[in-house]
Amino acid sequence: MRDRITLKCSECGEENYINTRNKKTQTERMAVKKYCPRCNAKTLHKEKK
Repeated sequence: MRDRITLKCSECGEENYINTRNKKTQTERMAVKKYCPRCNAKTLHKEKK
């Protein structure tokens, strides 16, 4: 079953992206480098708790 997750910028804390992941195959939290419009740069986005 795929669950919807929210990705949060690690620099400014803004929630920019919504993504899905399979909790059975990916047990650890997701972290992806994505563009943040508030920081105006590519930053690390981590899965929100």
